[in-house]
Amino acid sequence: MDPTLSVPAPAVRPRIRPRPTPSRAGSRAVRAALVLGTLGVLGMWWFSVPAGFAATPADALTSLGELSGMVGAFLVCAQVLLIARVPWFEDAVGLDKLVSWHRSLGASVVFLVVAHVLFLVIGGELADRNPPWTEFVSILQTYPDMLAALVGTIAFLVVGMSSARLLRTKLSYEIWYWLHVTTYVAIFLTFSHQLSGGAHFVSYPLNRVIWIALYLATASAVLTWRFILPTLDAWRRRMRVVTVVPEGEGVNSVWLTGPHVDELGVRGGNFLLFRFLSWGHLATAHPYSVSAVPADGYLRITVGALGDHSSRLPAVKPGSLVFVEGPFGRFTADRASRARILLIAGGAGIGPIRALAEELVRRGASPVVLYRVRSAQRLALLGELQSLPGVTVIPLVGRRSELGYDPLDPEALRRLIPDLYDWEAFICGPEGMGETAETSLRALRMPKRFIHREELSMS
Repeated sequence: MDPTLSVPAPAVRPRIRPRPTPSRAGSRAVRAALVLGTLGVLGMWWFSVPAGFAATPADALTSLGELSGMVGAFLVCAQVLLIARVPWFEDAVGLDKLVSWHRSLGASVVFLVVAHVLFLVIGGELADRNPPWTEFVSILQTYPDMLAALVGTIAFLVVGMSSARLLRTKLSYEIWYWLHVTTYVAIFLTFSHQLSGGAHFVSYPLNRVIWIALYLATASAVLTWRFILPTLDAWRRRMRVVTVVPEGEGVNSVWLTGPHVDELGVRGGNFLLFRFLSWGHLATAHPYSVSAVPADGYLRITVGALGDHSSRLPAVKPGSLVFVEGPFGRFTADRASRARILLIAGGAGIGPIRALAEELVRRGASPVVLYRVRSAQRLALLGELQSLPGVTVIPLVGRRSELGYDPLDPEALRRLIPDLYDWEAFICGPEGMGETAETSLRALRMPKRFIHREELSMS
């Protein structure tokens, strides 16, 4: 058989590596660690703050500036650790929730960084009776390592702004990714000024030791679990492209094979990070969900042309080397706890929904799939879904402007399935579609705990 011309359909159930299921206790433990760490920073500040720290408005503002800087620096380390792929964190909480916490902390870090600068400048302005700009320049010239800290602070602000929803939707994944890589540079640039110019570190050796240990532990975790171990694991589990198959307008499937594919432990709904050693793909690793779980040495992803990277996938040559990391995600069948299950797919979200539907069928379920697309030419994998025993597929085709209504509005869903409050839903597709579907299901009295979403957007 020429593997570039045909690939086998998955017929054998893959061997699944058991992974600990995140629990509420684990989530509470990580939250408690974050709270205790923040309280520890407050203690460091309190026991080293001068007696007259609030004697005048200038002193009070300066002290608040120092406190906001210390808490912000701690939360930066916490942010990095949450997505450093530390096994204890992922097993205790789950990657999806860690990413959500990482986003939330990002807003707090940006706020604290801005507060740190403003409070110090205004406090110095009141004390020295200088204009704000003059005081800002004076701080840069007076305190050591401030120019590097300024560059690092600007980098933090740029990264923070790039994560705002409005800007995130306008940036390509590649630009967004490399902007976030600069976070490590920003941390390095701002670290020195904390020890050399921070009032709570210069004369307090214990605080210095604790702070250095915090940053060394963070750097060690990142190097170990984000770079060294994933690189070694990716080399051992390397794959090659078998073929790229057009599935519909703007949607392509990539079949991959490798000697350890069946050992990945991938489940329907999981995603992996793929780095294709091909022109236009070397710079970044992209997250793609599987549309066919590993079987007989083959794995498949189905990708919509949503950006530069995914649009170039059809040009990838058979035989190209691919490195993978994962699996990740909790958009899996073991989260289903009700007998009646609704799967809602939009666009390229059909990939993980197709794999999830197959696993649900193996478990004895008979899911209903609502397949939302703008045109019939985009109905990728429709035949495969319809051939799965027990699966009911309802295509929802057409633009809202053409139909005169949204097929995912509450009334439209009620006409399709009258008793949705008694179902459980899995939603995967563009962010706007996912929000519409979830809002409609909530309006139809489906409890939030029975609505599971996987967004096809940047993290």
